[in-house]
Amino acid sequence: MAQEYEQLLLKNQLCFPLYACGRKIVAAYTPYLKPLGLTYTQYIVFMVLWEKESVNVGQLGKLLHLDAGTLTPLLKHLEKEGYITRARSKEDERVTLISITDKGNALKEKCKDIPTKLASEGSSLTQKEAEELYRLLYKYLGE
Repeated sequence: MAQEYEQLLLKNQLCFPLYACGRKIVAAYTPYLKPLGLTYTQYIVFMVLWEKESVNVGQLGKLLHLDAGTLTPLLKHLEKEGYITRARSKEDERVTLISITDKGNALKEKCKDIPTKLASEGSSLTQKEAEELYRLLYKYLGE
């Protein structure tokens, strides 16, 4: 390949290993989440709700780096399944509040061991490397 196209080589892209790692990580979660009827994106929504119990859609999108177009159908599905409720804010009708239900909270018990199981499956990173990667990824996200 000519020198002028060197920037187009896959091996020169930061985006590709990030993309591939993201896919690999999501695939690692799938055997644990699928029996619960959850996708990885639904799981991270639950993680926020287990911590906060209630959050508005805008806050949820910001925390998860997801847009409303991704969140809206996902939240409608979770509401239909009885895991969450959606309601308009009394202070501002434009704001939709998402709250976890008892059924949604019950999933917490079923999911509590997933991070430990994934950690025990091992990674090629040392604990120190994993912590550094975590720090760098959040730096890249601007947080």
